[in-house]
Amino acid sequence: MCLGIPMQIKRIDGFDALCEAKGIERRVSLFMLQHEALQPGDYVVTHLGHAIQKVDAAEAAAAWEIYDEMLAKSGAPPG
Repeated sequence: MCLGIPMQIKRIDGFDALCEAKGIERRVSLFMLQHEALQPGDYVVTHLGHAIQKVDAAEAAAAWEIYDEMLAKSGAPPG
């Protein structure tokens, strides 16, 4: 099973972005969303270092609620 991780864009440099989720920052390629109007503060779903979908803040928060619940049930500490 593969999961896309919602992250907030902090900074954009061409097709690369610095994104953050739960205090973790990662460099993410925006190439697959090059026709989307993206700016810092927007949320994207990331998978294997690539942004694959733009989402709103509510969708990102809903996904993290599910992920936190899955982690809690697995016994792993929440992110």
